[in-house]
Amino acid sequence: MNVQDIMQVKITTISPDTSVRAAAALMQALDVGILPVCEDGRPIGVVTDRDIVIRLIPKAGLDADLPVSRIMSQPVLTCRADDCIRTVAAIMGDRQVRRLIALDDDGRIVGIVSVGDIARDADEALAGEILGEVVEFR
Repeated sequence: MNVQDIMQVKITTISPDTSVRAAAALMQALDVGILPVCEDGRPIGVVTDRDIVIRLIPKAGLDADLPVSRIMSQPVLTCRADDCIRTVAAIMGDRQVRRLIALDDDGRIVGIVSVGDIARDADEALAGEILGEVVEFR
């Protein structure tokens, strides 16, 4: 089984100039925890709900009208749509992340694969192993 068999393909992206406030509102409206930040259709970063909480809120003087480029996570952790699930699981575990952006041959986003996708559609035990790695203190 490959990433393309289980990934989410309905992806909303934002630009680096999108405000944190707008990104947060979009996350709420779409019920998602991650938005890829793209230029010319290619990912340059991602903004997660955790980025907003950890990088914006604690800093006095910063407001939600800042561009997401100021708080986005970089580099973008990616996989290929034709990667096997075990390869993607290894990347997630090694990098301690729950989601990867799936790219096509041209480096454009074609989906997002999450630990939840793996648990639901591929291998629940493997998803459990990934989560064990993700939450492990290093």
